[in-house]
Order: sequence, then structure tokens, then C-alpha cells
Amino acid sequence: MRSDATSRPRLSAAQTVFFRREGYLPFHEPVLGSERFAALRAHWENRINSLAAEPRPQAFFQPHFGDMKLFDWLLCDEILDLVEPILGPDIALFTSHFFCKHALSGQRAPWHEDSAYWKGMLSPMEVCAVSLAITPARRDNGCLNVIPRTHDNGYSHYALVDADKNILPAEIVPAQRQSSKAVPLELDANEASLRDGRLMHGSEANPTERPRWNFDMFYMSTRVKFNAQRHGQWHQIYLARGRDLAGNRYGEPGRRYDNPARYSARYLDVMRLRVLSGLEAPANQS
Repeated sequence: MRSDATSRPRLSAAQTVFFRREGYLPFHEPVLGSERFAALRAHWENRINSLAAEPRPQAFFQPHFGDMKLFDWLLCDEILDLVEPILGPDIALFTSHFFCKHALSGQRAPWHEDSAYWKGMLSPMEVCAVSLAITPARRDNGCLNVIPRTHDNGYSHYALVDADKNILPAEIVPAQRQSSKAVPLELDANEASLRDGRLMHGSEANPTERPRWNFDMFYMSTRVKFNAQRHGQWHQIYLARGRDLAGNRYGEPGRRYDNPARYSARYLDVMRLRVLSGLEAPANQS
């Protein structure tokens, strides 16, 4: 990690303004150096290939709690320099997820906002996600779709009847989706999109013969208070750059935390209870 005085923010003023107004930003430049990116892709290929052929998980939620190597990328300057213009120089790592939409398969990600799964964890709810394309993301293989300017409202979700076809258990009610305004974020490998944690987004399944993999990394300003009293037993945040401003306690990147690692394996079950509380009934889906 580099000190504040020598950091090199990678976004222009115009890009930062666009992000704040629209709630997202495509970054069509290589995010990581070629060797560092190749190492990240190889790391994920090794993990995926070590699994049984079927069934394969469509997502690794919070893998950094059990995989210390991931901090080589989660706390690297190339990533932090992307989010500093948005969050400021004092940055914490909130969480990470890895999604793999395999060729001719891959579950759909229903329309949702990430912050719906983080109720009661952060105050204020200010998170910037970096979605790094490990393989090319195109419309035909299930690239991310976002709905601009939907990052300043809360939305109602309803439980999905066919939840096994979706990565997540719930979806924003159709009347609130504004899906006609959706923007597909097509990326080459080693490019990224940034989005506000409250932005409405989703993606379709992958019917092509090309896999679509992405590594999502979530950061917050250290001005944000993490509710450690309620959630600290199963979740850790990490100081990525600068200093703490909210009285948070931070985990050690080289240390394995058993409780969070165990909860990561049950992430969807835990988050399902969080987002399913107060949902619209199925009869109110229109």
C-alpha cells in the first residue's frame, strides 16, 4: 500500500463527476499490470479447476476470509488508485465476491442493489464496487447491466419462485426496475466497471461457449462506521489506505478468521434472511 502523499488517482475529474451523477463508470483501460493480472487469473483458474466438475458454484462469496493470497490484489495500488477519487484517501476494504458464469451455463443475477444485503452493517451506506473482468464480458455471455441514477433510493424486493436459476434469492419489484434504461457494461479482460453499492444492476445467464468471470471488490471510506457489535463475529473489514475516521477496528490481512470463513460458505443463507425481511409478497410483483 502506498502512502497518501504519493498516491496517483486514476480517474479524471470528468470521470468522477460522471460516477457521482450516474452511479457507475466503465473503465476501459488495463487495471492491473500484465504480470499481476495473469497471476490473478491463474489463481482463480487453479481454484475453479480444483473443484469437482459438477456441481460447480456460480459464485465465491467473501473468498478473502479463507484465501489470504487475494489480499495481493484487494489491497494493491492499482485498485485503490481507482477508488480514491470517489472515496477519498482513507479507504477500507469492505468485502469481495468472485462470479463465474461458465460456458453454456451460469445463473442469472436478478435485478438488485447490493446494499439491500448489507442492512444494518454500515452507516452511512457508501460503498464503491470495482468489478474486474477476468474474461471478456459481452452482452451475449451475460455482462453486467446497470440502471443509471438509481443509487439514491431504496427498492422493494420480492422472493423469487425459481430461485435456483438465480445467483440471488430476490429481485426488485418490476414496477421499480426501469429496465428500459439499462446500460450493458461490456469489458475486455483486465478492464473494470465501478458502481455505487446502491445502484440497481443485474445480468443474464451465459448461453455462449465462452466463460464470463469477474472479481468484485467492495471499498468504503473509513468515515463509514461498521457495526462490529452486531456483525463483527462473522465479518471483518480491513484498512486499505490512509487512516481510520470512524472508530472502526480492522482485521489483519495475513490472518485467517475462522468465523467469517465459515459464514462465507453460508453467505447466501445469511444474506437471504437479511434481504427477505420485509419483502413484497409475490402477488405484488407488478
